Amino acid sequence: MGNRLMRKEDCFYLGKIVSKYSFKGEVLIKLDTDEPEQYENLESVFISLGNNLVPFFIESSSLHRSSLLRVRFEEIKDESDADRILGSELYLPMELLPKLSGTQFYYHEVIGFTLMDSVYGNIGVITGVNDSAAQALFEAEKEGNQLLIPINDEIISRIDRPNKTIHITAPEGLVSLYLDIE
Repeated sequence: MGNRLMRKEDCFYLGKIVSKYSFKGEVLIKLDTDEPEQYENLESVFISLGNNLVPFFIESSSLHRSSLLRVRFEEIKDESDADRILGSELYLPMELLPKLSGTQFYYHEVIGFTLMDSVYGNIGVITGVNDSAAQALFEAEKEGNQLLIPINDEIISRIDRPNKTIHITAPEGLVSLYLDIE
């Protein structure tokens, strides 16, 4: 592996170190996931310190009250060590993301996918996901027009990963708002 620096772009956000757990330097990590049990047996994580992602090795970990992971890092021996990493963000390499199937997807993985509407056909390519509002939206672009399509289970009929296409049925009247289609 050598001394290859991990970049945040190559990683996903796993969670944050929220508190110390014991005087031996154990810490509690608030996981940013619906399925914390998938991260119970990690060997290492990257901790964001300053501008660097620094690898830390995990001696032992266990789930604590559902979404908290109690961790003992090899490098953290006592409370003052733990203080140095308190509040830090944790990242893992993208390739460790559990693969999703069916109509579940990660926002980052569908950038560049084509949206195929059941009525209008190709309505554009996904350029991003806006999840700042209550309803997450696909941001798509077609011939210079930007479309915002709500992301929900009702409209997504299937995801064709090999062909980078998401088949949807857009809400009535939405597509014609954005695109000049009769």
